[in-house]
Amino acid sequence: MKKYPVNYRLVCLPFFLLVCSAAHLFGQQAKRVWIDADTGNETDDVYALVRLLAEPGVVIAGISSAHFNNADLVAFEKWNQYDTKGIHTVQISQQLNEELLAILHKSAILHPLGADRQMGRAWGGMEPRNSPAAQAIIQAVKQLPGKEKLIVVSLGALTNIASAIALDTTIASRIVCYALGAKYNIEKEYWNKSEFNIRNDLNAFDYLLDHPSVNLVIMPTDVVYSFRFEKDALYKILRSGVPVENLLKQRWEETNPQDAVRTLWDLALVEALLKPELAATREVLTPPENTRRKVTIFTGIRAEEMKKDFYAAVKSIP
Repeated sequence: MKKYPVNYRLVCLPFFLLVCSAAHLFGQQAKRVWIDADTGNETDDVYALVRLLAEPGVVIAGISSAHFNNADLVAFEKWNQYDTKGIHTVQISQQLNEELLAILHKSAILHPLGADRQMGRAWGGMEPRNSPAAQAIIQAVKQLPGKEKLIVVSLGALTNIASAIALDTTIASRIVCYALGAKYNIEKEYWNKSEFNIRNDLNAFDYLLDHPSVNLVIMPTDVVYSFRFEKDALYKILRSGVPVENLLKQRWEETNPQDAVRTLWDLALVEALLKPELAATREVLTPPENTRRKVTIFTGIRAEEMKKDFYAAVKSIP
């Protein structure tokens, strides 16, 4: 059995069986994907979007912008490179989505604006946050042929996807939601919701966990720690004069210039989606405070092979 560091060691099934379960979720239907990204938050979202947009076998149904509102925005003058005074986080994500699509000559892909804040209120509640993104997700599901399901990849707060389902619950069973967020202790079998994406809309995460028809596939962040990129090594591979590769370098320099090494969290989720043989999954129970049902989590990744796949995909972009 494949060995992983203790925090995410596989403990039940052989690796190849776990891989098969991941492949079944993605490989047995048309690869129609909607990606929801808090692109303006940090470095990794742009890398994840580029990887997904470079995959020839995937139909991108849409790319929506997600907010990255968090408590630090009211406590500090800066969030990464942005002034926090008057910040409108979803608009920052939207602008970057549009810039990336223009560079890749893919502006025809639907790219609606997402919600500007969480579902409900700070003390709870699951009232949906209507937005162009939520409405577009609803329409994308309703336009699917036959029994096909829409794969929604959430790289930030889950506001847009949860709101879409809350606004029209008939779409819930026709969505497979891949999300990066939370932590999960495999050995002790417990969840930890104290994580950036989840904190930015805990109400949305609870809504999706509680909904019996939502097919959730979650990559806990503690599984991704090994997916680390060295800036110097990355820059040697990225070509100068290629606009999309210049954007990748630009995002690192703008957002995390002090970091010689970074974990590219969101890219790991996209790689696991596109290359299920490079990740392992298992079913686990939801947290005890939520509706008790099974959801799928990633329990391990083959980080070095994922990195090689990413480099190859970037090189394939004209």
